[in-house]
Amino acid sequence: MNPSLLAILSGSAVLAALLTLIIRRSALRKQLLDIPNDRSLHSVPTPRGGGAAIVLVFIASIIALAAADYVETKNAMILVGCGAIVALTGFLDDRQLLSHARSRLAMHFVAAVIAVSAFGGLPTLPVFGTDVNLGIFGGILATVYLVWLLNLFNFMDGIDGISGAEVVSVCGAAAFLIHHTTHDYNIASLPLALAAATLGFLVFNWPPAKIFMGDVGSGFVGFIIGVFSLMAADNVGYLGWVWAILLGVFIVDATVTLIGRLVRKQKPLIAHRSHAFQHLALRFGSHKRVTIGVVAINVLWLLPIAFAVTEGHIDGFVGVLIAYTPLTIAALILGAGTPSTN
Repeated sequence: MNPSLLAILSGSAVLAALLTLIIRRSALRKQLLDIPNDRSLHSVPTPRGGGAAIVLVFIASIIALAAADYVETKNAMILVGCGAIVALTGFLDDRQLLSHARSRLAMHFVAAVIAVSAFGGLPTLPVFGTDVNLGIFGGILATVYLVWLLNLFNFMDGIDGISGAEVVSVCGAAAFLIHHTTHDYNIASLPLALAAATLGFLVFNWPPAKIFMGDVGSGFVGFIIGVFSLMAADNVGYLGWVWAILLGVFIVDATVTLIGRLVRKQKPLIAHRSHAFQHLALRFGSHKRVTIGVVAINVLWLLPIAFAVTEGHIDGFVGVLIAYTPLTIAALILGAGTPSTN
């Protein structure tokens, strides 16, 4: 790895940790705390909004990477500009300055539409050896995908360390596979930058968490990862499938839970404890065991499948089916989408 890239990534991790500590102290002083309630899985009032450190450090690292010619100007502008819209929306929501969910969702779609338009729609994806271009429908699908990924990270950020660990493990694995495929650190540097910034935050969010990510961080990382996947697919088609595979735990749990709640005619935007990971955390009485379990699934199950796709051993779409099937069965067995009895 180039020394300048290593310096940027190392500096990002350290700076994110320092900023998280500063934000935590400020939140404690201003009493910006997440107070436990009957839908929470934490028992102690905890500072929130630590994800702002991820946002600020990631944006700074993208600017540095662009200056060092690791990131194309167009990609840097998409990440910084659209990411800032999402982060600002989350910041306002964390401080209860957005009165309606519709306002939040509208801002999410604005950011997604701008990003997808900049790419010219959904990149061409290979399916069983045939390149598929969905045209206008693909653009709509890509927009909904970004908004869904943004919100599912928000939904899944429910126990200590889980979102941070997901970002670090998924982005680390994606960077490895991107470099293995393209032998280009310029493309791989993007997920590494997000992983580094999140790692610094994770120092204080690891169970037992001393600060929470908040909407400002969870929505931002979900959106940025979605943009990463579109960028990767635009460069090498099957890398889009690779990202979808690596994100399997979050995508499956959030989707199965949402469908289950809609079937039961429960309001999807109301806080709840219906996710599979929440049921598991209550059963174990431990956040750490579940968070470590998510990382283990990412590394031991999803990464090998994604690697097989990059090697051409299996089709990308088939890889998604293989990856998601046992995760869906597990989510249903664990009661995803059903109310917690604890």
